[in-house]
Formats: sequence, C-alpha cells, structure tokens
Amino acid sequence: MGETKAIPSIRAAMEDDLAAITAIYNEAIETTTATFDTESKSIEDRRTWFRAHGKKHPVLVTELDGKVAGWASLTAWSERCAYDTTAEVSLYVDSRYRNRGLGKALLARLVEEADRNAMHSLLARIVEGNRQSIALHERFGFRTVGVMHEVGFKFGRFLDVTLMERVRTEQGG
Repeated sequence: MGETKAIPSIRAAMEDDLAAITAIYNEAIETTTATFDTESKSIEDRRTWFRAHGKKHPVLVTELDGKVAGWASLTAWSERCAYDTTAEVSLYVDSRYRNRGLGKALLARLVEEADRNAMHSLLARIVEGNRQSIALHERFGFRTVGVMHEVGFKFGRFLDVTLMERVRTEQGG
C-alpha cells in the first residue's frame, strides 16, 4: 500500500498559535533570506504584530499532524487611505514541513480571503534566487512588476528583491 498524505487544515490564527508562529518566523530570520529581519522576534513582538491584523488583514495557520506547520498573512501595504485595498502577502512554512503543498494551500486560502474582503491588489516581495516562491505566486495570478536591486543586506551580501503583484479582476482573480 502507498503512503497516504495527510491533508493540512487551514484556519484563522489565534493568540494561542503565537509561539508556533514566532518559532517558524525566527527560523526563517536565522536561516533564510525570505525575510530581511535580522534579529529574532519575541512572542510579545508577534502579539503586537498579530493584533494589528484583523478580518480584512487575516493571519492564517496550517496544521499538519496536529501542529502548526506554517502561517500566512495579509498586511496593510500603507497607512494612507488610497492604499486601503492593497495588501502584502507573507508566507512561511516550518522547514520540517516544506515541499508538502502547505505553501500552496496557504496562498490559495489567502487569495480567497483577499477576494472575499474586496482587496484589489496583492503584493509580494521575493528575494533573489527563490524561484520556487516566484513560481508559486505566478500560479495564483501574480506577475513580476520589477526587480529592486541590492535593497537588502543579509548574511554578508546585498540581495535583490522581485516585486510581484496580483490585481483582482471583476471575477475575483
């Protein structure tokens, strides 16, 4: 018999998830260029971040084997009112659970939430060399807008960032 693949569940994050969210994010800070944060975050810092989100800018988690394995969020792009229907996408999966379709499932649900909340534009900033993330975003209707050259410095080198956008159509995508 073949191995059965567990189907991840996705739900709105709760404050009880902040320890797992923080651990996943700190792993990304310490070991990847997926985020340009360079210092680990405390649970209290993540609590402030979490409380700045809400129905319009949700934080989602995916669970696998009863554990939070990844998270995604929509964050306001700017405090200026004209940007009210634009949000930035963030997506992180625990390294132990990568390559199992969790990122795809999270991004699909995040796009659904954005459409449900009448978000017109979604933006993603993806560091150079992360072709897998670019391909994932393209799958959900994001297109490359341009490359910002050497805008980040992490692990001893300057890094480019690809800016991608998804503009909602009348049909929602």
